[in-house]
Amino acid sequence: MRCSKKTIQYILKSLAKAILKKYQPDVIGITGSVGKTSTKMAIQTVLKNDFKVRASQKSYNTETGVPLTVIGADNPGHDIFGWLAVFLKAIFLIFARDKNYPQIFILEMAADHPGDIEYLTDIARPKIGLITSVGPTHLEFFGSVANVAREKSTMITSLHTTDYAVINNDQKTLAELAKKTKAQLLTYGLKQADLTASDIKFNQDSAGLYFKINYKYDSASVNLPNMLGRPVVYAFLAASAVGIIYHLDLKKIAQRLEHFENPPGRLNLLPGIKCTRIIDDSYNSSPLAAKAALETLSQLKCAGNKFAVLGDMLELGDYTKKAHQEIGELVAKLAIDYLITVGERSHHTAESAKEFGMNPDRIFSFDNPENAGCFLQERIAEGDLILIKGSAAMSMERITKEIMAEPKRAGELLVRQK
Repeated sequence: MRCSKKTIQYILKSLAKAILKKYQPDVIGITGSVGKTSTKMAIQTVLKNDFKVRASQKSYNTETGVPLTVIGADNPGHDIFGWLAVFLKAIFLIFARDKNYPQIFILEMAADHPGDIEYLTDIARPKIGLITSVGPTHLEFFGSVANVAREKSTMITSLHTTDYAVINNDQKTLAELAKKTKAQLLTYGLKQADLTASDIKFNQDSAGLYFKINYKYDSASVNLPNMLGRPVVYAFLAASAVGIIYHLDLKKIAQRLEHFENPPGRLNLLPGIKCTRIIDDSYNSSPLAAKAALETLSQLKCAGNKFAVLGDMLELGDYTKKAHQEIGELVAKLAIDYLITVGERSHHTAESAKEFGMNPDRIFSFDNPENAGCFLQERIAEGDLILIKGSAAMSMERITKEIMAEPKRAGELLVRQK
């Protein structure tokens, strides 16, 4: 007999709430249109030496994934006996006592549909609610960015006065949302905020980032080899804010962040065939993330040509055409040498790039990543720099595997490898 998905979710929710009620760990809830995973991992890096910490693994950020993280179990899929084992483990945690149970949970909370954040925060009520960004994601279900913002705001509007709200103050939408929280507010950003980053520099030789984190009258330097782009700066600022809430010294926070390991598929610089370099950003894509990746590509120096290899951005609803057109416009304005598109929606990207002055002879469109990968193998040459990005369903990591110098390490370096 097979249990329905809704039945399993109901049982998981009930068990997870009972476990959390018993152990009373702090919950750090993270939501946002982009940057959730990197922020989660940066926070874990900051806190794990002082506390027993558990962070949600993989994509465990849904009605099923959040309770499984609380229980400390993997998703058994369609295995009914596997689910029975999960339920038994949860019951053991409720009626016995695990001395090693986490003191702090760092939980991603995704919002694909209206009401998702309310559902997830009801399972695990955050002590710290963190919003990384608000942008045009999942518009197929939300209809507008305003509705996305309203959904994300649940993360901080439900907090109590003894809780903490942490937000990216560079986003005007979030700065306005922050006015609605009763919690103690801590902001971060590159401009005006409680925590700021300054002196941001990219070392072209070592492919590393350098910047300072500033809080009140204190500052600390962070030196990151093999790190790219502003997204990681924002993730580190958010993690520093959480560290400060837990009374950690800013310099100690910065030292720990230098040991951060960037997750696969997120602006990772990899060696490619023919002495090229790849910016592998294939984990997922959205308009905000695609623009940030293109800006990173434009800022890096290379001896050859720069390639933007862009797959479809999904779940954008009525904004789909305009979103892809905006990306094509940006490719042209940044003077990227070649544009390779993958997928039907990305034809709008290609057409827009042409309209804004990009040479049509340097624009190529493909229906699938395999064909795009074969084309790139022939076209790229020594010194070239290739950005690869697209929504998860586009499987753009297949292109990365096709042109990376060490394809045998794909399981270690790329996303969605089995």
